[in-house]
Amino acid sequence: MKKLLSILLVLCLLIGAVTLHAGAAQRELDVYNWGEYLPDGTDGFKDINEIFTKETGIKLNYTTYQSNEEMYTKISGGGVSYDVVVPSDYMISKMIENDMLEKINTDNIPNYKNVSEDFKHLEYDPNDEYSVPYTGGTVGIIYNKKLIQPDTDLNTWDVLWDDTYKGQILMFANSRDAFACAFSKLGYSLNTTDEKEWIEAADELRKQRPLVQSYVQDQIMDKMIAGEAALAPYYAGDAITCMDENPDLDFIIPENSVFNRFVDAMCIMKDSPHQREAEEYINFILRPDIGAELTNYLHYTTVNKASFELLSEEEQNNPIAYPSAEILKNAEVFVNLPPEIDELQKDLWTSIRADSTGSIWSIVFVIAGFALLWAVIAFYNRVIKRKKFK
Repeated sequence: MKKLLSILLVLCLLIGAVTLHAGAAQRELDVYNWGEYLPDGTDGFKDINEIFTKETGIKLNYTTYQSNEEMYTKISGGGVSYDVVVPSDYMISKMIENDMLEKINTDNIPNYKNVSEDFKHLEYDPNDEYSVPYTGGTVGIIYNKKLIQPDTDLNTWDVLWDDTYKGQILMFANSRDAFACAFSKLGYSLNTTDEKEWIEAADELRKQRPLVQSYVQDQIMDKMIAGEAALAPYYAGDAITCMDENPDLDFIIPENSVFNRFVDAMCIMKDSPHQREAEEYINFILRPDIGAELTNYLHYTTVNKASFELLSEEEQNNPIAYPSAEILKNAEVFVNLPPEIDELQKDLWTSIRADSTGSIWSIVFVIAGFALLWAVIAFYNRVIKRKKFK
């Protein structure tokens, strides 16, 4: 009997060990975030994801993207599965409308108390049900002081259309940010639903196109640091990083015109099998020391009031990361566009980016090729063939 009990005890222990191991194997999380948007242990910063795994035992599968549209296309296309994503404001509201996000129980995120009131109850998620702020910032113009002419007026979005800088202007590769620059130039709301204003903005972007060196996103940083371009619209936090690398660079938000103030936020995907782990990750990111490390790395506006207290005075008083209330009065946060305007935006952007010149020359070469072939055949029939049978 004792032997039987011993065997049963051993079996129970083995079953328990297997169960615990299976439970541990399930402790993983798939995170989809912007590229270069989290300290990874390089350049003297901590590896945030590595710290999280060490502290929690949760394995992280971390993937990055370069635009909201890239992220949305990949997720909505199926075949991939993520637990935590970090979209921008307008994309969050779009994902809410399409029932792609879970409601977040902030009771399971004690560090949610650290979120600044300035980043709560915003238009894209007015009841703060589906998102937790990650970071924020503004969009202005980064420029190289050595490549700018002394008489250039930089305090206007028109400078991005100045033909003095043909071939030296970089432009956003994503449509929403690019159109925002045109709307800022024209003085229209960044969230306009007036089709005529969208068409007018598209015309402005077509006029700008011959002046643009390239349409890029993350590469703006590399090109501006290397001195390969004179100016570009850019995100404030990334502009600060560029300025740290190249003292010839500076940043300005043109006065008396609308500009974008953006917020990126953490969301949990609908039916995520790892909701508990997702809440742990969000809570970890909101921890004061982790939030401060994130801000020191990105130089974006911190959403974390507890983290702000841990920043250096220089960081706290940086007017690029923390613009004055006077400047922010002209800021607009993107909201999701109605479906018909969203489709119009896509069509207009496709037409702007289409290489119409290349298409015309392709047609010309094809026609010329057919003409040459016809001439060769005609010559053969009239001359060579006649001599052959003469």
